[in-house]
Amino acid sequence: VQLQASGGGWVQAGGSLRLSCAASRLTLSTTGWFRQAPGKDREFVAAISRSGKVYGDSVKGRFAISRDNAKNVVYLQMNSLKIEDTAVYYCAEPRGVIAWGLIPKGGAYDFWGQGTQVTVSS
Repeated sequence: VQLQASGGGWVQAGGSLRLSCAASRLTLSTTGWFRQAPGKDREFVAAISRSGKVYGDSVKGRFAISRDNAKNVVYLQMNSLKIEDTAVYYCAEPRGVIAWGLIPKGGAYDFWGQGTQVTVSS
């Protein structure tokens, strides 16, 4: 599967952005969002699977993930953005079903989009 992430940009702190992850084919398995800031490790942001949704601690209550199966797109609505949310955001999917406990682990994913830059300024 090929993934195309889009929707990044520049926004002031407190603002909102919606990222999109378009897949080349319908998938009902897990789709995850990760981010990586300069000089920092990759961080789990959110994921959606048939079992539900899960969020990283730093984005809980501010970000929301959803899926449009008709369009093969997963969205990440980001609200109340903070400067520390600045990063390149990647969407990813595993080859098959993964255990719930592995969902936040980047190593469990096989396919990655190219990333989209999100910059939050004061």
